[in-house]
Amino acid sequence: MSKTCQFAAAVLLTLAVGHACRSSVLDPVAGSCAPANGEPVKLGFYAFFAPVSHSANPDPASPGFANHMGYEADLLTALEAMEQHRLTFVRRPIADWPGIWLLPATPEFDIAGGGITILESRTLDAAGRQAIAFTSGHVAFRQSLLTRSEDAARLASYDSLTSDVRVGVLRGTTGEARLLQITGIANGDGVLARGTRFETPAGTMVADGTARYTITAASSSPALEGRTHIFPPSTAMPQVIYLGDEELLAALRDGSIDAVARGEIGNGEEARASGFVVAAVDSLAEYGGFSLDADNVEMLACIDEKLDWLTDNRRLGYAEWRADPGVFLARAALWNGDDG
Repeated sequence: MSKTCQFAAAVLLTLAVGHACRSSVLDPVAGSCAPANGEPVKLGFYAFFAPVSHSANPDPASPGFANHMGYEADLLTALEAMEQHRLTFVRRPIADWPGIWLLPATPEFDIAGGGITILESRTLDAAGRQAIAFTSGHVAFRQSLLTRSEDAARLASYDSLTSDVRVGVLRGTTGEARLLQITGIANGDGVLARGTRFETPAGTMVADGTARYTITAASSSPALEGRTHIFPPSTAMPQVIYLGDEELLAALRDGSIDAVARGEIGNGEEARASGFVVAAVDSLAEYGGFSLDADNVEMLACIDEKLDWLTDNRRLGYAEWRADPGVFLARAALWNGDDG
């Protein structure tokens, strides 16, 4: 897409420009977004990542658990509203986070979402083969620390985290992986520093500095499965406590932990709602996307084209959606030729 065409699409927002700026990906010769059997697209969404992706009711036994809410829910609804190779999603809530991105490699799902950070390591299955591929990134993520207001100054940077500070994380997330890397508990490959002590249901063990004890945002060593507590090898590093989503916030409130390490979007919303404070913010920005089976090249290209249109090539994202939840439906209407 040329710079002239991008500018016209963003500023003039006219029907003529809208059609002129599309590439040939959605030409009938190139195929369709929908599965070959013509059935709706089977989508699994993470149910507990408000406000990016969550169920209307967090209780899995409630009817509202199946109702998809949040930023990604509205983005997907806008995808459904776009004409030309129209998409229809059947959405199924997923309660377990680890490995959610690999679901499209199974017969049960065509696509997965829920605030999944795009990482090359997450495209691989347990055998190291490429199992899934990611769409274009549609939302920017930075990791951060959520704290009580009285601790905001004390925990204003990751450098201030010492062994008397307890940071809560969710296993298998970029929040966990980046915390370990930033603080030096793990290196860039996720290998735990020698002398790191960790508790699991199998007992307490100590890392020897080799790849036998590795934690990344995509996987972890077998010895670290079910980890509940990490004690750092240095007083200049924090303790890491593993809890569930709701448990993390409850523990922060009652003082059982001093901070929650997770994305700035979720932490920011929680700060506005509850009076907590976002203290340290990671300097690294990453993007979130949807995952599809690696062999589903045609659907991937088609969805990418539509996502790039809806986000105006990443010019529109979470901040714009929060200010106007209808922003993506407006872009879909423009795609369809409705400029009124």
